[in-house]
Amino acid sequence: MNPLDHAAHSALTGPHAQFAEHKGNVLRYPTDMSPFVALPPSPSEGDWLDLAALAPHAAVTGHEPPSGWEIEGRLPLLQYVGEDLAAAQEPAAVRLGAADVPEMMALAELTRPGPFLPRTIEMGAYLGIRRDGRLVAMAGERLRVPGYTEISAVCTHPDARGQALGTRLLLAVAHGIQERGETPFLHVLASNAGAIRLYEKLGFRLRLSTELLILTHSEAA
Repeated sequence: MNPLDHAAHSALTGPHAQFAEHKGNVLRYPTDMSPFVALPPSPSEGDWLDLAALAPHAAVTGHEPPSGWEIEGRLPLLQYVGEDLAAAQEPAAVRLGAADVPEMMALAELTRPGPFLPRTIEMGAYLGIRRDGRLVAMAGERLRVPGYTEISAVCTHPDARGQALGTRLLLAVAHGIQERGETPFLHVLASNAGAIRLYEKLGFRLRLSTELLILTHSEAA
């Protein structure tokens, strides 16, 4: 099985195992780091019960829930891999740290690139570009699985768009991933046609079509 088939599970049982909270075979990130949970590749009835106890409100991919779960949303999701990506360093990029988190969260709240929480920055390296001292663009690493690292939180302030800052940071993050001997990958909503065109132009290859399911256990509804 390719570790990207169940990326959250591969991360929480591999390079991100130090973050894993678990009940039985079900794993999750701390709730202030990431909303993702990880069921085993072939979850049993008992695994679903453990998920209900560990995370009655959950975001999962690759699994249809049994009775007792309500599907609050279905988001078609595409997984792209950058095996032949022409990554490059970005001279204007700065490494972001804990002191930058309030600005990073504000930028993510404004631009909605996906979940970004107070401890998300602990998942990997994050780069940003500042203009007049203000953070106007960022990108970073999220899921780390054996041999691969996910690029996430690529976003640019509306005042700084049209300068390819997000693309430049994406390629800079990818460069750091490649320097470790790993392959960058990312996820994108199937409805985001503009981002998909950009990723394919940069050299990302579609690997997997799946769904992100937003679930609530009936006892927690």
